[in-house]
Amino acid sequence: MTKPVCTLEGILEALVSQDIVEQEKASMVTSLVSSQDRKSLHPLEIIAGRQWTHHADSEQVLSLDMLTDWLAEQSGISRYHFDPLKMDVASCTSIISYAYASRFGILPVKVSDTEVVIAVTDPYNLEWMDELDRIVNKPMTTVLANPRELKNYLIEFYSVSRAMEGAGNKGLGELPGNIQNLEQLIELGKAGKVDAEDQHIVSIVDWLMQYAFNQRASDSHIEPRRDQGNVRFRIDGVMHQVYEIPANITAAVVSRIKIMGRLDVAEKRKPQDGRIKTLSPDGAEIELRLSSMPTAFGEKLVLRIFDPEVLVKNFAALGLEKKESDTWNDMISRPFGIILVTGPTGSGKTTTLYTSLKQLATPEVNVCTIEDPIELVEPSFNQMQVQHNIDLDFATGVKTLLRQDPDIIMVGEIRDRETAEMAVQAALTGHLVLSTLHTNDAPSAIARLTEIGVPSYLITATLIGVVAQRLVRTLCPHCKHETSFNLVDWQALIKPWTTSPPEKIASAEGCLECRQTGFKGRVGIYEMMPLSDTLKQEIDDNFDLLKFRKTAIRQGMKPLNLAGAQKVARGMTTIEEVLKVAPPRYDI
Repeated sequence: MTKPVCTLEGILEALVSQDIVEQEKASMVTSLVSSQDRKSLHPLEIIAGRQWTHHADSEQVLSLDMLTDWLAEQSGISRYHFDPLKMDVASCTSIISYAYASRFGILPVKVSDTEVVIAVTDPYNLEWMDELDRIVNKPMTTVLANPRELKNYLIEFYSVSRAMEGAGNKGLGELPGNIQNLEQLIELGKAGKVDAEDQHIVSIVDWLMQYAFNQRASDSHIEPRRDQGNVRFRIDGVMHQVYEIPANITAAVVSRIKIMGRLDVAEKRKPQDGRIKTLSPDGAEIELRLSSMPTAFGEKLVLRIFDPEVLVKNFAALGLEKKESDTWNDMISRPFGIILVTGPTGSGKTTTLYTSLKQLATPEVNVCTIEDPIELVEPSFNQMQVQHNIDLDFATGVKTLLRQDPDIIMVGEIRDRETAEMAVQAALTGHLVLSTLHTNDAPSAIARLTEIGVPSYLITATLIGVVAQRLVRTLCPHCKHETSFNLVDWQALIKPWTTSPPEKIASAEGCLECRQTGFKGRVGIYEMMPLSDTLKQEIDDNFDLLKFRKTAIRQGMKPLNLAGAQKVARGMTTIEEVLKVAPPRYDI
């Protein structure tokens, strides 16, 4: 069979000959498609836009991805799927100009010492190859890409490269590249040599933010180094290298973001915190919490991205099982007392508290919070932020809130005796108090409270319960499948309990949707410990944590590793993921 010419008529002829498209449909398209569409759209885009189904298989839609796979098979070259996190944008765009790349519909996607890989949209038009071969002087490999994706990335990548080049040409590139100490950086900032309002810098910052939204990043890190600045994203709890920016442009990018967050641009010696509210590519409002930190080579910035969808999630979406959800609802429905959520930073404590408060914040209820800082601005709460410069700490904040006629108080974190005492006082005077602690598990929260000086009789009088939680990555729904498992690994997870192993668990090999990681998204695992009368009897001045933990388990508390095992048995995650985040199993 002859290879199809990469024109609309040539591709349709091949599709008709293979009984994929009916002749009548093909004839109709060739006669109706406008010259403007022929000029601006790839033939595969025109055909995919008709939303036809396979003539011989009505279940299969002729999507652009399916047609691209088909053309790759016809032409005998590999299909390429874009993963921008794995591309060195600067190297790829330095090979050829934007005009040349767009003229032939090609884009370098990998540049190494041994080869250059070029993504193409027309596998039969290779007239550019001889000329490019003389330029790169390396072996070249061609791969076929989705034409719409290639067009979008072509514009995006070259726009970023032009912005970087433009920023350098406007004088930023003349700044010393070997700045090695904080004093020099401060003087440069005060001298005003870095123009954070330059349009090129604005474009770079906008791109970085949009890029972070598109990649589902929870945190975006801009890290100055000796010779360049690194941009890294945290996605599903794992850090990914994204881009390298010249060191002098990094300083301007940092200044631009500080201006957006209303921070003091001239102050580079001490950490600062700020907020930015912006729009995601689809128009949704996004909150970003900004934190700066002075380092050896300049200011490091972290932008924590808060998903507004967090507040509309229910407890099942957070990962609470039916029994856990019932227990939690029973705890937060109490009229007064203290509820603690424990876990390390990044374990989802804030999300759990906000989701619960959102459910509790009815028009009949006054919900007040004291936070450091306010993580998500929510109109149904009255939120106050800790400000140490005016001596407004957690303890002072709780004292203030008590005079605001609250029903429910959320304290961002109990860190010291004063805050704990005010939280206890609030609970004793008829308020429901929710707060967080940093402990490894739920029973350790009791030990932590006694360590900071809360009397045992006040703990038993006010504490409703403690929930410890962690986040585990969930298997990608597009590529997960059932698999057998190692019984030794399962026993390492669930011993000394006698939970019987499931017949099968799930694993994932990786696909385009999850960037070949096998994971997409995260879900919580929870250790619920309501404080029963039996447990209260063990809280005294001679508190024995080990004995208390054993009693809690006998009373029905399911430790984090067992909660994780339940997620494994349901095919939501893997044994390895749970073992990474759950504390070591307890011997009872």
